[in-house]
Amino acid sequence: MTSELVPGVVPQWTIGDRLRKAREAAGVSTAEFAEAIGVSRNTVTNYERGHVEPRPGALRLWALRTGVPLAWLQTGENPRPVTPDGGDGLPRLDSNQQPFD
Repeated sequence: MTSELVPGVVPQWTIGDRLRKAREAAGVSTAEFAEAIGVSRNTVTNYERGHVEPRPGALRLWALRTGVPLAWLQTGENPRPVTPDGGDGLPRLDSNQQPFD
């Protein structure tokens, strides 16, 4: 079955898709990633293919190792919406960790 992209339609990614994309974006192979989070390579593959639902601890480790928000892995939603000016909605901090505008 071939899936075609439809203009204007946002693809719906499964949790497995998000896990794989996060790992690949981090530039880590399946085997290296499995070792980094303390599971087997088959477990990582099963998570990414959607055959097994990841445990909460594995999801937290996945988020930490890849640098993506845990909420995005779980839901696909950006936890920090982008504001109209292109910002992330968080206060800007100076080098002393004080808010400024």
